[in-house]
Amino acid sequence: MENNKVITGKQVKDMLLGAYHSFEKNFEAINDLNVFPVPDGDTGTNMMHTMASVARAISAMSDDAEAGEIGAAAARSAIMGARGNSGVILSQLLRGIGKGVAGKKTLTNTEIGKAFQFGILYSYRSVSKPVEGTILTVARGMAKGAYHAVRGTCSLEEVLQEAIRTGKEELAKTPEMLPALKAAGVVDAGGQGLIVFFEGCLAGLRGQDCEVLEVTTRASAQMKPIEPIDLEYPYCTEFIVKDANVDKKTVSEALQDMGNSMIVAVVEDIVKVHIHTKHPGQALNKAQEWGTLHDIKVENMRDQHENRLFTAEDIQPVKHGVGVLTVAAGDGIAKIMHDMGAAEIINGGQSMNPPVEAFVTAIENGTCEQYIILPNNKNIILAAEQVRKLLGNSKVAYVPSTNLAQGLAALLHFDSTRSLEENTVIMTKEAKEATGGSVTVAVRDSVVNGITVHEGDYLGILNDKIVVSGSSVDDVLDAMLADGDYELISLYYGADITKEQAEELADKLRERNDECEVELFYGGQPLYPVILSME
Repeated sequence: MENNKVITGKQVKDMLLGAYHSFEKNFEAINDLNVFPVPDGDTGTNMMHTMASVARAISAMSDDAEAGEIGAAAARSAIMGARGNSGVILSQLLRGIGKGVAGKKTLTNTEIGKAFQFGILYSYRSVSKPVEGTILTVARGMAKGAYHAVRGTCSLEEVLQEAIRTGKEELAKTPEMLPALKAAGVVDAGGQGLIVFFEGCLAGLRGQDCEVLEVTTRASAQMKPIEPIDLEYPYCTEFIVKDANVDKKTVSEALQDMGNSMIVAVVEDIVKVHIHTKHPGQALNKAQEWGTLHDIKVENMRDQHENRLFTAEDIQPVKHGVGVLTVAAGDGIAKIMHDMGAAEIINGGQSMNPPVEAFVTAIENGTCEQYIILPNNKNIILAAEQVRKLLGNSKVAYVPSTNLAQGLAALLHFDSTRSLEENTVIMTKEAKEATGGSVTVAVRDSVVNGITVHEGDYLGILNDKIVVSGSSVDDVLDAMLADGDYELISLYYGADITKEQAEELADKLRERNDECEVELFYGGQPLYPVILSME
């Protein structure tokens, strides 16, 4: 490729679609690099969903669109569709690229090379306290490679190749920077995702199909290449099936002829499906044979206005005062938070990281002038920060609550007569002092905090740190609470256990400490049989 070759909007579009296809084929391998065994929002899945939002937006645009227009659409759709911390960081990469190509019809190799370099720097700066050995370390290495290649007036293809080369060098060093990675024998998942993005861009620029990449994981993942986005199947369909007694293979085989871009996740009796199809009803009818349907979402990808939040004719609600927007992982928890005064509630939590757009839509459609966001999950905090940046400090604040106990403590001290700033300070202080725990099931073998964990073990998590593993919920609770001097324990039981089982657990806790009051609540949260709040 010649150094002075013009880069068109179509080529920028092809690169970004190439990145999406690359994530489609490699997201499971990225997920397999996740160190921690808890079932949370997986890095590869979050990055793939973020790029899917970009792909839908730019696929609807003409091939004659200017480079700056493609960049702007990609940046906005990535921010609105960002899921999890890795998705938010990826959205900032695209935001930086969008800034670099803004206002330009076509680009020189130097201009697009600088835009990619700008994007890498944006992603690095998106986290206030960068941790070495993560995606940010890889981003910094790639920025250096891209910088020297651009200064050397290399072609865009050579700039991408150099960024990938230097990124891989940094990625290989991540296990030496983070003990958890070294113990698990893997590199950083987010950093690998960044490599996947640039490999996809390079394949798209060359007009090639991206390949399944060589990724060093604990086990060699069997990945089935997924068909690229194709408007022959215009309906992006997502749903969850609960109380299902079906395995992933059965679901995949039943739906594979109905469309493409299919993603199937099965955790215990919960099935989550994403598929592009001509006939959403057929997929939903089939899914009803496995259990009850929830969180159904069907989008027509041909609709160029799918991201528009309002029409001119929308009737705006009368807004007043300060309110709380909180994330809840189950219907029981959502009801409790509503009863405690939360104005808006978004469904989400472990393995269900809501996108930035969900927060923006809830706030814009809400009845309050100002909102305080309670993420209640460490993997949703960056999304809350992004919402604050999008809508402004005068309209949105957030309390960095990382678990239910912190969220409830903060919500308990919300006072609608106080200002946004006063509430945020008080609620943040109360959240930091809260003590919370939970029990979940390990989804992979791992070594965490010196504890050897096997897939299927029950894990006890105290203040977001894995402290014990065991063969039963009861054993884990006993070990986790043994050293605590608590006067009150609130136990929220999830969708995976019955009320009778939960009552038995609560009775055993009372027997072990007759001076401690134990309250039992239905939480309805998936994946976590028990969530605790202790005082």
